[in-house]
Amino acid sequence: MSTPDNPGEPLPEYDFSDAVRGKYAKRYAEGTNVVVLDPDVAAKFKTSEAVNDALRKVLDSGK
Repeated sequence: MSTPDNPGEPLPEYDFSDAVRGKYAKRYAEGTNVVVLDPDVAAKFKTSEAVNDALRKVLDSGK
């Protein structure tokens, strides 16, 4: 977020002076598998658990 007199600059209360860029990037990449659902599919499955349950049923059925 920016201030009207300094567009593009972070607000003073945001202190990133001790931040480490990419600190968790490797761990995130190793343990994350993101799949983007089409809107019509996402409307039917409200949670990750619901999607996983449905996919397991398909896998178990041999399809």
